Amino acid sequence: MRTKIIATLGPASMEKSVMRAMVDHGVRIFRLNFSHADAEYFRPIIQTIREIEVEVGFALTVMGDLCGPKIRIGRVEGSPRQVAKGEIVCLGLPQMRDSAPEGQLFIELGVPELLIGLSVGEPTFLSDGMLQFTITRVLEQDKLYQMEAHNAALLTSSKGIAFPEKVHPMPALTDKDRKDLVEALAIGVDALALSFVQTRDDIDEAKELIRRAGHWVPVVAKLERKRAVDNVESIVTAADAVMVARGDLGVECSLMTLPVVQKRIIRACRHQQKAVIVATQMMLSMVKNPVPTRAEAADVANAVLDGADCVMLSEETAIGNYPVETCRFIQGIASNAEEYYLERQGEPLKPSKQRNIVKYMAYSACLVAEQAESKALVAHSASGSTARLLSSRRPRQTIYALTPDQRVIRWLNFFWGVKPCAVDPRIENHTERALEFVRACGEFAPGDSVVITSGQAMPPGQTEIKTNTIRLFYK
Repeated sequence: MRTKIIATLGPASMEKSVMRAMVDHGVRIFRLNFSHADAEYFRPIIQTIREIEVEVGFALTVMGDLCGPKIRIGRVEGSPRQVAKGEIVCLGLPQMRDSAPEGQLFIELGVPELLIGLSVGEPTFLSDGMLQFTITRVLEQDKLYQMEAHNAALLTSSKGIAFPEKVHPMPALTDKDRKDLVEALAIGVDALALSFVQTRDDIDEAKELIRRAGHWVPVVAKLERKRAVDNVESIVTAADAVMVARGDLGVECSLMTLPVVQKRIIRACRHQQKAVIVATQMMLSMVKNPVPTRAEAADVANAVLDGADCVMLSEETAIGNYPVETCRFIQGIASNAEEYYLERQGEPLKPSKQRNIVKYMAYSACLVAEQAESKALVAHSASGSTARLLSSRRPRQTIYALTPDQRVIRWLNFFWGVKPCAVDPRIENHTERALEFVRACGEFAPGDSVVITSGQAMPPGQTEIKTNTIRLFYK
């Protein structure tokens, strides 16, 4: 399987046997949700993941997902409270509760800046869009409003709220996130996901905090705001990976446009050789049911056909009744979709016509592997860049990415078709490292061919080593 599976850990999946079974069904990245716990809670879980690594013999990646400025309402009287279609409710600052008309449900929002400038006719969504309202009356400007419900649904305290037609330039990192970031690094997370990114400044701030803490881990930008979609190119440039977080994004953008938005984000990531994750409600029905719906199966397959590097499970593995079965289903659906993808594609993806020798070197290596019917591509990739370039061409062959850096190994778990492997740094020449790996690797039989890409020393005065060698090698 070339597509990587990310599984969120929670009460349903904390046992080591469950986590190991999920790894056996394709999970390579575990997500720790810092919205619901702190670093100390996750410390023993990371230790368990490291134990599983030793058992299976390959690296697993731990991704800490920071909460971000999730905007939530306060206490709802009688929670959970059924809201009727057409019901008039009040939305306002907590201190305005006594000023609301008697008998009307009061929904408190303790973020004053979000209520500034709201007007009649503006939409307001609660509970990830499951409850939709329109403002019908301004009772006190910037403080208290009346809204009419467009549909019936249950409302509980502390649910998320969104104003789809307004832009709120709030930074992605809260004080809690900054604390969680430092503590997550201290317990050994391998990647950090940043919620509610709106501009590349959010990514730059996170990377600076990581640098100050004396670490390097990749930063995953979660695209959940319409403003982030508007700034997608610069965000993709700054981030190490991108997540299409369709829950909040499906509230900020019309659901009628969301499938195309997903495709545009994936395309932007592939052009910049950045890993892209498709997340939210991939197999949601399997929280309670032992099999997915037909629509969910098609959704997973279409994410693979769109070019996603990873698919992510949230509630399905965190609180669902069937975490392992969910991984088995998504693995099978993705594997079948990959075969059709490669059949339809025919050959490795050609780069755009702009002059870029590095991309064309990767493309050429993939073409040689295709023509020689090679068993694999082997890339010595100290920083991971060569493996990323090969992955973006979507070759049929597995990409063995050799690097001496454990941080890079765990980052490369995000990329389609890449199998990261540690390499002996005592061998100085990069090509010799790759040749020794092939000779020693039991996955290659005598007579198998592999295409090896590596970097050789540049002319005097140039310290950077770039991929400049392609070699067809028969074991």
